[in-house]
Amino acid sequence: MTITPSRLVRSGGGACAAAGLLFLGVQTLHPPEVLAAVTTPRWAAVHALTLLMALAGLLGLTAVYTQQVRQSGWPGLAGFLLLGLWLVLVAAFTFVETFVLPLLVTDAPGFVESFLRIFSGHAGPVNLGALAAAAPLSGALYMLGGLLLGLATWRAGVLPRGAGLLMMVAAFAPLMVLPLPHPLHRLAALPMGLSLLWLGVALWLAGRAGDAPLSQDQAGLQATT
Repeated sequence: MTITPSRLVRSGGGACAAAGLLFLGVQTLHPPEVLAAVTTPRWAAVHALTLLMALAGLLGLTAVYTQQVRQSGWPGLAGFLLLGLWLVLVAAFTFVETFVLPLLVTDAPGFVESFLRIFSGHAGPVNLGALAAAAPLSGALYMLGGLLLGLATWRAGVLPRGAGLLMMVAAFAPLMVLPLPHPLHRLAALPMGLSLLWLGVALWLAGRAGDAPLSQDQAGLQATT
């Protein structure tokens, strides 16, 4: 198979759309973050899907940024880097939740319980030190990254502006759900999942049609051939 710009765009769009779908599905299927749930098949399945979402999201965000790199300016770069770091953090914590916590339920239940409480804002029986900073760090990366990349997408006009606007809404969604009980905080993820799905479909369609916008270097190369 010949690798062409349109094929790369289509592949990146597929990864972005898959990340959006997985992000939406994980929020729906996620079990309660309690000790008894950690060793269940549902816990293993959901966290395996979350790892896949993080990896697909990194590929998808790269495609989104690359497609509008010249038009999005520094907000696009900053948003891409911040959201990318957020996905790396998600992947790291999800790896622990998938492969490490189930092994510690019997021998170190206090550690497991404390780890599960990191993102709920409640202290557990074991002091986790610097790990406690993961929640505010993750929130800052998600919100600021979503705001900047959404703004850059809306301003660039290369991809659907509505998707960029929806990503900006997603950036503020965690603040909107703060008064709700912690299990309902997952509702804040819906706008981001829909935004990634929208952007992914737009990229995939552009790549399939072979009419993805060319970069300046690609356009110059095409003009000389």
